[in-house]
Amino acid sequence: MHWEKMLAPTIDLYSPDTYVDAPPHAEFERLRRDEPITWVTMPDGTGYWLVLRHADVVTVARETKIFSAELGGVVVEDLAPESLVAMRQMLLAMDPPRHVAHRRNVSPQFRVRVIAGLEGRIREICCEIMDRAEARADDGATIDFVHDVAAHLPSQVVGELMGLPREDWPAIHAMAERNSGGQDPDINPDGADRSSDDLAKNAASASIDMAMYAIGFAAKRREAPRQDDLTSLILESEVDGRPMTDAEFGSFFVQLVTAGNDTTRTMLSSGLDALLDHPETFEHVRSNRADIPGMVEEVLRWANPLHYFRRTTTEATELGGQPIEAGQKVAMCYTSANRDASVFDDPHTFDITRDPNPHLSFGVGEHFCLGAHLARLEGRVFFEELFDRFSVIERRGPSARQRSNLNNSLKGLPVSLASSP
Repeated sequence: MHWEKMLAPTIDLYSPDTYVDAPPHAEFERLRRDEPITWVTMPDGTGYWLVLRHADVVTVARETKIFSAELGGVVVEDLAPESLVAMRQMLLAMDPPRHVAHRRNVSPQFRVRVIAGLEGRIREICCEIMDRAEARADDGATIDFVHDVAAHLPSQVVGELMGLPREDWPAIHAMAERNSGGQDPDINPDGADRSSDDLAKNAASASIDMAMYAIGFAAKRREAPRQDDLTSLILESEVDGRPMTDAEFGSFFVQLVTAGNDTTRTMLSSGLDALLDHPETFEHVRSNRADIPGMVEEVLRWANPLHYFRRTTTEATELGGQPIEAGQKVAMCYTSANRDASVFDDPHTFDITRDPNPHLSFGVGEHFCLGAHLARLEGRVFFEELFDRFSVIERRGPSARQRSNLNNSLKGLPVSLASSP
């Protein structure tokens, strides 16, 4: 096969172990220059094309007729048929026109004006989180910023948006972490095996648990409907001229809750990690709060929450001069595209004043992140309240990264906090 004649990457870009210490930015940079559409072989002998340049990632995202999200799903592992069927009920794995029809039902709830109306409640939640963190800090405790602080904001915001019982929030958050952390033995003890089949099963099991919860929740909500949350809106919406089934709601729920929890937690914790590594920038943004939105955008570029999403070719095509056969896997590597020197000046510099900042962390085109406005609002308000509450934030050990070739996340960030007078 013609792609087997290509030069192989110098490191295993599929292996989750490759991403434990840091993303392989030097290798990505070399490949963007020498082999920007790279064939990556997986342990089972199959493989996928890894797309590394910003322009090529944009092309794949926009050309939905050729590069399908629905055909094979959005992860490079081949899912079991039942898992693939479930994934295809999620917005992220739908192709037009089905994607447009489903997204239209919920997109009004995520528009700028609607999200802006949530700022007061989000600020209240942030203050409650800071209260708990301050109580622990007063005891001189070292706090894991990832789970003791950052994780609580998206869990509570998504819980309120969906109208979930407050007592269920911790369990839902735990399921979301298992869903996105299946390759890390600290998060999912059964996820250490690197075979494609086992990884797919580990990720699928958490998704199934969450979907089953959602199906039961939907049934209860239909018996006692409400009019003031996203769950009611989704259940009342029509799909192909009929109401959404409980099973369809279950798959929809998995995407909304997992995305809302994992990616925002990553943005907040990776943001503080970056600031602690850049103390001059940290002090600047403390004193110049108007730069917080720019800082949030740079965090999203610098430490994008997801390394990639997959597409599958529906026909033979060519991308960046590389022939690609029909039915092959193509992975859009956001971690590489966000450091492309043809788009970003000094791409390896953390620069919160970067403008413009056309990062791809929210995607582009048809699948641009539905929750982008909410994530930006959460990031701005969270850091405003963090800076107001704590005059000193110090690292108390190295951060720990999640073992994953999909999630670019921290699983630990030990810090100490001192309250502002």
